[in-house]
Amino acid sequence: MIKKKRKILSISLGSSSRDHEVRLPLRGEEWTVGRKGFDGDLALCRAAYLEHEDQVDAFGMGGIDRWLWVGERRYEFRDARNLVQGMRVPVADGSGLKHHLESALVRRLLEEGKVMKKGDKVVVVSGLDRWGMAKAFHEGNCDVLYGDLIFGLGLPIPIRSLESLGRVGRGILPVVTQLPFKWLYPTGEKQEELGGKESKWLEGCRVIAGDFHYIRRNLPKSLEGKVVLTNTTTKEDVELLTSLGLEWLVTTTPRFEGRSVGTHVVEALFFGLEGRDKRGSDAYDRLAGEVDFS
Repeated sequence: MIKKKRKILSISLGSSSRDHEVRLPLRGEEWTVGRKGFDGDLALCRAAYLEHEDQVDAFGMGGIDRWLWVGERRYEFRDARNLVQGMRVPVADGSGLKHHLESALVRRLLEEGKVMKKGDKVVVVSGLDRWGMAKAFHEGNCDVLYGDLIFGLGLPIPIRSLESLGRVGRGILPVVTQLPFKWLYPTGEKQEELGGKESKWLEGCRVIAGDFHYIRRNLPKSLEGKVVLTNTTTKEDVELLTSLGLEWLVTTTPRFEGRSVGTHVVEALFFGLEGRDKRGSDAYDRLAGEVDFS
C-alpha cells in the first residue's frame, strides 16, 4: 500500500521540450520524478532551485555537469556550483553514478561478448565526463578514441589512450571548469540540433559511447552494425537511431514510460531514498538492485 508521496525534480539547463513527469512506487511510497528545462538560462534555473527547495526530497542537476573526474580527483564547474550554492536538500549531478555503475556495465557487456567485444573500436565522446566508462573500455583492450577535445572544445585532436586523457584532464580542467558551461556543451535549443560537423569521427567505429547530446548532434548518415551506449533517450531519439540502422542501443539508466532518464535523476532518487547524500559503490550497487536498475 502506498503510504506517502515523495518527489525528485530535475532542474535542467537543457531544452524545455524534453520536460516530463512519471510516478513510481518504491518502499511503499509514491515517488514523483519530474524534469523542468530552462533552455540554457542559468538565472531561471537558480530561481527554480530556490522555488522548489521545500517541495522535494532531492534535486537532479540536468543539462550541466558539476563534477568531472580524473582518476579519483574531482574538478567542479563554477557555473554548476553557483546554481546550487546553499541548497539544503541533496543535489545530484550523476557523476558518482557514472563513475561507479557505468564502468561495471561496460565490463559486464565486454565479458558477455554479445553486444560488444573486447578489442572493439570505440569512440567515447567525452571520457572526462565518464571516467569510469573510459577506464573500463581501456581495461577491456578496446581500440578507444576519447573525443573530449573534438566534441567539447571543437579541436580536431583525438586522444588515443587513457594515460593521455588523464594528462589532458589534469592540464585543462582547472581552467575549463571556470569557463561558461555553454561554451563547452549544448544547452537549451542547441540540444535539439542535428548535423554537427564532427560526425566523421563516429563513422569508423563499432561502438559510440557517452553523452547522448554530443552523439545526437553528430550522428553519421548510417549506424549499420553499430552500438550506441548512452542514456537520456526519448522515444523520438530511439526512432531516429532505428531509422539510421542502429544494431544495439544500450542505456545506462532504466527506461521510465518510454524514456531513459539521466544519471543525475537516478542518483537523486538514490539520495532521496537514503534521506541524505550517500555516495560510494556499495550504496549505489545496493540501491540499483532495489529499484531494478538493469
